[in-house]
Amino acid sequence: MFTAMDVTPITLEGQHVRLEPLTMAHEEALVEAAADGELWNSKVTVVPTRDTMRDYIEAAFKGQALHQELPFVIVRKATGTVVGTTRFYYMKPAERQVSIGYTWLAASAQRSPVNTEAKLLLLTHAFEQWDCVRVELLTDVLNSQSRAAILRLGAKEEGILRHHMIMPNGRIRDSVIYSIINDEWPDVKARLSAR
Repeated sequence: MFTAMDVTPITLEGQHVRLEPLTMAHEEALVEAAADGELWNSKVTVVPTRDTMRDYIEAAFKGQALHQELPFVIVRKATGTVVGTTRFYYMKPAERQVSIGYTWLAASAQRSPVNTEAKLLLLTHAFEQWDCVRVELLTDVLNSQSRAAILRLGAKEEGILRHHMIMPNGRIRDSVIYSIINDEWPDVKARLSAR
C-alpha cells in the first residue's frame, strides 16, 4: 500500500553503515571525508570543497523543505566516522518514483561494503516503506567506477541523457540513467543482502 514520501529526517541503520540525517553539524566531518582522496578534484562527479560545503548542505535543506529531497551522511559504524553523503532526490510521489544520488565517499571507503549497504538501506526504504515502483540512479557517462557499481547493484542501464548538465569545470556532461523497478526488487535485495 502506497504511503506518502515523508521527508522527515530518519536514520537508516545496517551492519556496516548508518545513514544519519544531514545537519550543519556535519560540515567539518564532510570536509574531512572529501579531503580523503581530494574528491573535489574529480572530473566526473561534483564534490564540494571546504569553501562550498556550507552551500552544498544548505541546498540539500532547501530541497528537503520543498519535499523534493531527503539527505543523509554516511557513517562507518566501526569507527563512527562520517565517510560521505547520499540522498533521495527528484521525488515524485504521484508516480511512486524517486532518484538516489548526490553520493560520494571518502577514498578510504570506496570499494568497501559501505556503498553497497548504503544503497541497500535506501532501496529498502524506497520499495518497502514508500512502495515505489521505480528508483533511478544517474552518473556521468565518463565515470566508469560509478557505472560499474550501479550495475553491480542490479540496476538496468536505460540510456544516455545527452548534454544533461554542466560540470563545475565547464564540461558539458552526458549522464547515464539506470533504474530498478519494483518487480526486480526482491532479486536485487537478495543479491545485495548476500554481498
